[in-house]
Amino acid sequence: MKAIVLKEYGIPAVLQEQEVNIPAITETQVLVEMFAASINPADYVLRSGAVKDILPVQLPYILGADLAGVVTKIGNKVTLVKPGDRIMGIPVNNGGAYADFVAVEENALAAIGPTLSIQEAAALPTVGLTAWQALYKYGKLQSGQRILIHAGAGGVGHIAVQLAKQAGAYVIATAREYNHDFVRQLGADEVIDYAINDFTQTISSPVDVVLDMVMDKSTAVLDPTIGETGQKSFSVLKDGGKFLSLVAMAINEYPKIRGIEAQFVHAEPNHDDLVSILQYVQEQKLKVHLGGIYPFTSQGLTEAYQKCEINPKRGKVIIQRKQG
Repeated sequence: MKAIVLKEYGIPAVLQEQEVNIPAITETQVLVEMFAASINPADYVLRSGAVKDILPVQLPYILGADLAGVVTKIGNKVTLVKPGDRIMGIPVNNGGAYADFVAVEENALAAIGPTLSIQEAAALPTVGLTAWQALYKYGKLQSGQRILIHAGAGGVGHIAVQLAKQAGAYVIATAREYNHDFVRQLGADEVIDYAINDFTQTISSPVDVVLDMVMDKSTAVLDPTIGETGQKSFSVLKDGGKFLSLVAMAINEYPKIRGIEAQFVHAEPNHDDLVSILQYVQEQKLKVHLGGIYPFTSQGLTEAYQKCEINPKRGKVIIQRKQG
């Protein structure tokens, strides 16, 4: 089968097409024919080599942390889906979607209905789970609370804004001016242009929760410490509030400041959460925005990564192999 693999770290053009074996599946896994996949920040961070000392992978490596497609084979303990079902999910070991066929654990997938496009389904798993678990599992967001969501137009951010609003929260988001109308349409009550304004001076009263996914230029990618944006975020949090970070991996070890609970968020594949996310989509409480669709070729993937690595960002970028 064809896969697009990372043979060496570097710029997007290092990704190359290669013939590889179809993956074998275990009794709890399914084999999925990939129709579409998406790009997440972790993919281009891994590709660049910026975290090779923290999160090493064995090269050649197939990137791609989520996908949508059709089940072709199931393990003998799989009960949730059958061959022919359209599904979305996260590949085994959270990587490997850029291939004709992909192995997925049963607990890391959900069947998708006929009304959801295969492209939208491919965009949802990672950002959907990250936002869902950050707000509801880690943040325990309640109606009436105030939340600050950084990068509100991005992949996780634009999902988190919608979910926070559905929870009844007062939502403040940061985004470049280009994306302000987009973020307001998602449900944000206030939008702050982080490029020209200091959000600490703009927010009128403290917030209960901060969701931070900003990789500051002044800090390393996935730096274990709190970056500049994170540090400033503490100043707008209430005593006893929650600071949720997608980038500061060691933040849980920090001593508490004013009783603030700091938590590194790492989304875990979970079938029930994926089903809940799809239910929100079906009920039109949640919509994923597609920021671009590119073909499943090495050139298409290179262009998709280049699109993802420029500002301003909006939603998710998709790799499409097949209509479905």
